[in-house]
Amino acid sequence: MLIGGETAEMPGFYAGGEYDMAGFTVGVVERDKIIDGSSITVGDKLIGLASSGLHSNGYSLARKVIMDVMGLGINDTIPGLDKSVADELLTPTRIYVKSILNLLRDFTIHGIAHITGGGLLENIPRILPNGCKAVVDKTTWQVPEIFNLIQNAGNVEEQEMFRTFNCGIGMVLSAPEKEVEEILIRLSGLNETAFVIGEIAKCDAGSECVEMV
Repeated sequence: MLIGGETAEMPGFYAGGEYDMAGFTVGVVERDKIIDGSSITVGDKLIGLASSGLHSNGYSLARKVIMDVMGLGINDTIPGLDKSVADELLTPTRIYVKSILNLLRDFTIHGIAHITGGGLLENIPRILPNGCKAVVDKTTWQVPEIFNLIQNAGNVEEQEMFRTFNCGIGMVLSAPEKEVEEILIRLSGLNETAFVIGEIAKCDAGSECVEMV
């Protein structure tokens, strides 16, 4: 029985009838401290926390491009990265829990979106209240080279990249503009690389989305 979470789709990796059992974590939160995005309001700024790489998402496409299209093996060096395929693809996912808990002690965080499968385009809308859209400026951070390589070598459209991968942003926070500067200072002190990547704007109810500009 699948109680929660998600099942990974990995065509071409497992043979028919095979499956994998993965680990998981469990947490609890007091009901009155749940951050569900309902406090997000027009004018909030979006803060993006840098990812450490693919973060365990989009590997079917990444593997097809790097191994099938580019013809690289796991021990080959990826052109332009000075890292082997294995080192790049097995870079551990960055975990943000300690940094986020630190922020919550002193700042107002209206919404938190973990950028997993579905990328920026599908994860941010999950926290948006009616009548709000996220306007993300894709020029505000430098996309790690591994994503550029996959896009160029695989001839992947930009929209599909933002729907499949985190493209360098592993988590997005929505916060009041007046607190953003102090939040960025705190995140820097916590060894997080963070950027103001956009803001919350008004939209018609039922059209909540991410607009990439």
